Amino acid sequence: MEDTLIQFFLLAISIYLVGRITDLFSVDNLFTSIVAALVLALINVTLKPIFEFIFFPLTFLTFGVFALIINGLCLLITAKIVPKFKLHGCLTASIAALLISLVNALLLKIFY
Repeated sequence: MEDTLIQFFLLAISIYLVGRITDLFSVDNLFTSIVAALVLALINVTLKPIFEFIFFPLTFLTFGVFALIINGLCLLITAKIVPKFKLHGCLTASIAALLISLVNALLLKIFY
């Protein structure tokens, strides 16, 4: 349980850092990034496996590159649900998802 909370808060910090450093999306404050991390975690648990199953042939044909688009789609859905979390398009959502994943992996490596 403690490990899951640490991973969750590191995801929230990753969303906040990428939102502040880049202009790909805007996040108002740390609380908004915590809410966005919670919604994104729920979407990753519920909808992402469905998307991966549906788009498996396309992901297979693109050697996994389409997985970035699926991650961006999950981030777009998160932006539609969380009020003060704004994205600026599908391509920027995919790039932002990639950057969030990289920053989160780096933070997990450092703190976990």
